[in-house]
Amino acid sequence: MMWKRLAVTSGGLGLLKPGPGTWGSLPPAILVGLLAPVSLEMTQLVLILLLIGGAIASIMLADWYATAFERQDPSEVVCDEVAGMSLCLLLLPWSQPGALGIWGLTGLAWISFRIFDIVKPEPIACVQRLPSGWGVLVDDLLAGLAAAALCWCLLLWIG
Repeated sequence: MMWKRLAVTSGGLGLLKPGPGTWGSLPPAILVGLLAPVSLEMTQLVLILLLIGGAIASIMLADWYATAFERQDPSEVVCDEVAGMSLCLLLLPWSQPGALGIWGLTGLAWISFRIFDIVKPEPIACVQRLPSGWGVLVDDLLAGLAAAALCWCLLLWIG
């Protein structure tokens, strides 16, 4: 089942050490940095596809990866990070990234997402108990929402 392993590890990024979640959250950020200056519509489309693909893999392959990696939420599974980071980036104002610019806002979003994903403050932590891959996915989606909110606050603060 090589395709399943590639899907849940985001092409093998989840197998990189240290910090597989950090590696797994990079593709959406890099794609935004490269695509946003060229086409905002293409950027949004790519982020939507990454969000949907990561969410589907997190849910549909949950039983497979729990068995394959012998844990309910294996660190190698980073399709959930792709989904969460994509959601965060979808919610940001790429047409007006402010004083930070596109790469600055991308970096701020990526760092904010990683902090919320690692620290998992409530209510992010409590949703991890959801069954069948939902906990694996929803905690990252909430981390993405929290990171986007923090980015918006900082953008408003710095003008």
